Amino acid sequence: MNQNISRLCGIADKPVRMIIGLMSGTSLDGLDVALCRFAGSGPGTRIELLQFRTCPYDARFKEEIRAVFSKRHIDLEQLCLLNGWVAQQHATMILQCLDQWKIRPEEVDLIASHGQTIYHAPRLLHQRPGFGNATLQIGDGDQLAVATGIITISDFRQKHIAAGGEGAPLAVYGDYFIFSRKGENRIMLNIGGIANFTYLPGHLDAKAIFSTDTGPGNTLMDAYMQQHFQLPYDKDAAVASAGIIQEGLLAELLKNDFFEKGFPKTTGPELFNLSYLDHTMKKAGITKISHEDMMATLNRFSAVTIAESIRQTLKSEQSFVIYTSGGGMHNPLLMQHIQELLPAFVFHTTDALDINPDAKEALLFAVLANECVAGGNTAIGNGSNDIPSVSMGKISLPG
Repeated sequence: MNQNISRLCGIADKPVRMIIGLMSGTSLDGLDVALCRFAGSGPGTRIELLQFRTCPYDARFKEEIRAVFSKRHIDLEQLCLLNGWVAQQHATMILQCLDQWKIRPEEVDLIASHGQTIYHAPRLLHQRPGFGNATLQIGDGDQLAVATGIITISDFRQKHIAAGGEGAPLAVYGDYFIFSRKGENRIMLNIGGIANFTYLPGHLDAKAIFSTDTGPGNTLMDAYMQQHFQLPYDKDAAVASAGIIQEGLLAELLKNDFFEKGFPKTTGPELFNLSYLDHTMKKAGITKISHEDMMATLNRFSAVTIAESIRQTLKSEQSFVIYTSGGGMHNPLLMQHIQELLPAFVFHTTDALDINPDAKEALLFAVLANECVAGGNTAIGNGSNDIPSVSMGKISLPG
């Protein structure tokens, strides 16, 4: 038997596994690195977040990714080169984290790498006859495994698509295993570039869980701040809080086929970008608007689409608790809008569940890696609600 296969089998049989979860989102803030200790699998998974760090991306990294991100026409050679280059950058960051945490690579069983999303193309968006759902993440798993010496699980979204899903959102699997609680109906709301949520019923029936994207989270606000202020985002909603919501523009922003489609569904910056904003302004007959009013309107736009998605999919007299995570939870105006629009809901961050909300997505990919190696026996969703009951991830060996 190949020694790496033997090693993998040994990891699967271990009572406790050490897994590093990685997440690099569309905001390009940096690489989230979460070191987790796992025991068990499926609904019996027990997890402890041991260490967490966001390794910031430098200007060159952001420039290289933005040259190919969410564009229909790119330099194919550059994309080819970036696939390995991104993995090498991530490997360096992982090793730096381990050194800082005084942990040897040999002590880590697995790396779970989401990669860097370059393009997301569900059928809903591309509408090209004869083609199905598609998505592309770069940051090659083999490169990561060889550079770190750690078995790497990556490219999780492809199995989801192969089994009939859209490749997103994937948080539902980890959310179910880690955050379900009998007697409490939970909504795990993650506000990244794109916002999504998972519904976890208090009766714990896996067939009833539900997950969907809602539309823009931070992506339009961040893109506008980067274009007009050369800042990565609107810190503390300082710009948006100084503006006035332009109701005409808001109404026009909400007039998109995406919001008319049924749930679940996925989307990305391929739709919600500055071109979308420019086109909407022309439709609304708006030629000039202050930056403050624009940011106020975009902030409200994200809040309305999040709240409406939750209201439309959870038509019930039951009580719900919303647990937030992702960069958007740090935007006080956005959270104020959402809470105003959903007054009957109780709000917490995942801190209330002993999970750092900034680490949640990286942690959830570590859950997927744990399932890939040691689980995969739990029927989650049973194909209902477009949640394929599959184990995800490609395995890359160090040697």
